[in-house]
Amino acid sequence: MKLLRFIVLSYCLFIVPFSTHAQSAQDTYTVNINTANAEVLSERLSGVGLKKAEAIVAYRNQYGEFKSLEQIIEVKGIGESIVEKNRSVILLQ
Repeated sequence: MKLLRFIVLSYCLFIVPFSTHAQSAQDTYTVNINTANAEVLSERLSGVGLKKAEAIVAYRNQYGEFKSLEQIIEVKGIGESIVEKNRSVILLQ
């Protein structure tokens, strides 16, 4: 019984905090370009200010969700270099 309590306590103290930290870190540094508002886009995307972020949202509202990461290049002011800088943080779903 003591061993079982030790295992449960160890799990709660060591495993759970790391698993929740990993999830919150991912949420902090990724951005879904199909759901985020302009403020979030401008905060999380390197090289994207509020004007470009508003253009992304306007494009999405006019044409629908982005189907591929490369499609964002069609937004005025967004080029391949911005996509490459942000490839690891952009989510489509």
